[in-house]
Amino acid sequence: MNQRNYTAVFLVMLTFFVISFMTNIIGPITPDIIKDFNLSLVLVALLPFAFFIAYGLFSLPTGILMEKYSPKIIMAAAFILSLCGSMLLVLFPNYLSAIISLFLIGAGMAMLQVIINPLLRVAGGEEHYAFNSVLAQLIFGLASFVSPLVYSYLVINGGNSNSVASGILSFVPAKLPWISIYFLFAVISVLMIIVVLSFKLPKVELKSDEKAGDLKAYLQLIKQPLVIAFFFGIFCYVGSEQVIANWMSQYLNVYYGYDPQTTGAKAVAYFWGLMTAGGVLGLLMVKIMDSRRVLIIFTFLAILSLTAALVLPGKVALVALPLTGFFASVMYPIIISLALNSVTQNHGVFAGILLTGIVGGAILPLITGWIGDMWGLKAGYCFLYLTLGYIMSVGFWAKPLVSNKTIQLFKKKA
Repeated sequence: MNQRNYTAVFLVMLTFFVISFMTNIIGPITPDIIKDFNLSLVLVALLPFAFFIAYGLFSLPTGILMEKYSPKIIMAAAFILSLCGSMLLVLFPNYLSAIISLFLIGAGMAMLQVIINPLLRVAGGEEHYAFNSVLAQLIFGLASFVSPLVYSYLVINGGNSNSVASGILSFVPAKLPWISIYFLFAVISVLMIIVVLSFKLPKVELKSDEKAGDLKAYLQLIKQPLVIAFFFGIFCYVGSEQVIANWMSQYLNVYYGYDPQTTGAKAVAYFWGLMTAGGVLGLLMVKIMDSRRVLIIFTFLAILSLTAALVLPGKVALVALPLTGFFASVMYPIIISLALNSVTQNHGVFAGILLTGIVGGAILPLITGWIGDMWGLKAGYCFLYLTLGYIMSVGFWAKPLVSNKTIQLFKKKA
């Protein structure tokens, strides 16, 4: 049994918080970007596209680098990338800089995501890995909730000379107060580089299911229709999540007149907060019910919630859109577990294929933006009926070799 490295576990948890804090800010600032840079919905959708394409491009190479370099070097390099991306937008606030900035930040966040999971297993001990993973996801959700609120605080309190916000805003153009969140990202990146370099981290020995695998194994798997089907499950989930979160503030502003810097930002914060709460309920649900049934029920409720946001008055939409996060919370872990329990070998390679489905977060917001430019953002949101419908279908056609173990609440009579 490995001795637990509590300082390394703390660093991993802190890194989870920072990743989420820097990743899920695009939605709240979307209305400001559209207004200040005079963009169409398609052009603004290229921002999350750049971010998530970086995820897809950097995840696999980082897995290979992990076998050659220490976690400390990779994590420091990742935060240097996020620092460069953040400062680029602060120093040159324009649309092209924003594209490059989000690509660099996305690359850094992808590198961190790849390294911190095996690091958490080694530092916290394998026997505690399940608990630590759940705790990490709760911290991840907390940061997603906090991030839009911090943005809202910065832009609202910038005029108050006695506030922290005014000090941060002094480093960015007065007409672009939302840029201040990226200056804060730069400060956080510098602090994290210092913290990472000052910590002593354990050496990470990758298990067979954590290694990237060779090209032959990838080619063998992608020829299987079931593998492709599960890939599109992750593709649709990440894309749907990002479409709802990224366009929420803009949707509430355009159709119902809600202020994106206050009400819109809070709505996005509640979306991520409710997703965290839903994840806790989902953990309990899969203990008493087949995970496929949980997936079907929660996805159906997400579709109902989306429908309410599209056809009912603004006060309902203000609740219903964030509520979709609560119902979406179980989709990713259940699809991943169903997929991995449907094959008998090459789980590490299969997981790598599934994780490339994150590019759905790049492509689906772009499609939604194009539809929005043509027929309005409400029509763009209707595209989610296709993706959520596909996610629900997974619960019907998935045939895992091992089903999730459930607790029998009532014993059957002999």
